[in-house]
Amino acid sequence: MLQIAVTGKPNVGKSSFFNSATSSSVEMANYPFTTIDANKAVAHVVSDCPCKELDVTCNPRNSICIDGKRLIPVELIDVAGLVPGAHEGKGLGNKFLDDLMQAKVLIHVIDASGSTNAEGQPVEAGSHDPLDDLEFMEHEIVMWMYGILNRNWSRLVRKIEAEKLDIAKVIFDQLSGTGISLEDIIEAKRTVNPDYTKWDEEEFIKLTRNILRIAKPMLIIANKADLPTSEENIKRIKEKYPNVIPTSAESEIALVKAAESGLIKYTSGDSDFEILKEDELSPNQLKALEYIRTNILEKYGSTGVQQALNEAIFNLLNMIVVYPVEDEHKYTDQKGNVLPDAILIPKGSVPRELAYMVHSDIGDNFMHAVDARKNMRVASDYELSDNDIISIITR
Repeated sequence: MLQIAVTGKPNVGKSSFFNSATSSSVEMANYPFTTIDANKAVAHVVSDCPCKELDVTCNPRNSICIDGKRLIPVELIDVAGLVPGAHEGKGLGNKFLDDLMQAKVLIHVIDASGSTNAEGQPVEAGSHDPLDDLEFMEHEIVMWMYGILNRNWSRLVRKIEAEKLDIAKVIFDQLSGTGISLEDIIEAKRTVNPDYTKWDEEEFIKLTRNILRIAKPMLIIANKADLPTSEENIKRIKEKYPNVIPTSAESEIALVKAAESGLIKYTSGDSDFEILKEDELSPNQLKALEYIRTNILEKYGSTGVQQALNEAIFNLLNMIVVYPVEDEHKYTDQKGNVLPDAILIPKGSVPRELAYMVHSDIGDNFMHAVDARKNMRVASDYELSDNDIISIITR
């Protein structure tokens, strides 16, 4: 299962975002270090299921289908809050950074209202600049990685020269356990001086920053977007950074709870809700719902929570959804389940790579694949498309 790390300093709504995305009941409180250990839970990204297009009733095994929307599981990791100096071990820094590196993509939650300071303590709304939080977050991770690489660099340079080793492979070995691939390092190395013996601290940090941006893409969650001081800050953040989504995790939690109680009709990601039992709602509850509608849904199109998950997986990681089947005529597996599995796979993948994701034996015995929609064999170098239904033929 793909892993997404929910990161950020204390008290910005990380656990609220985590809860709203996973329906978990992680402790929430208005003080730093509420989250001590890395919490893990399943969230879902949403994609159109082919069942409606094909006019069939699907039987999902690894996912859920609700009214033609396929909910595909991903794992969220809610890690301990980050504070300045984390790379030096301050706060829960080392633990945070170790947990962080398990994930493929980072969701960085910030307080867009500017009502928490650098250490995560509550301050007057608008008195702290959230742009500072974005800069310090990347700085802490980069300096932590730089510390790992720089620790034995002089000795490593001598070893590289003596044994004629590949510099990218040496860096890869130093960063083992971080989920950073050799390909990520090779790509990042193209942006710095090719003569590694002349790397100074500035060049080395530049390389580290490039590795991080390539290997661990980051989505910025501008949380507390409903507060009055947030709107202008969100505009400023979007001017400086790509991949910014305004959110209100507390609003998402309130809407989901109201929907679960049957008071409103709402599905995560919707741009509005319908009140079903107005007589059972108090004046304060009706006022709160109207506040959410006016200050979040009408202004931003959604609470941002589901949008953030989809953005992280489908755009930052460039994934698509493919449906492997055994019977290309009935779109079923060997047990007769229709469209049983929705597989997240990198865009540009070919059928053999899909076969290995299903099972190593299927990959080892792969012969060719069939496009079930067209009932046609596809070439071995066929680039899979989003929502393809593929039958894998094995020896």
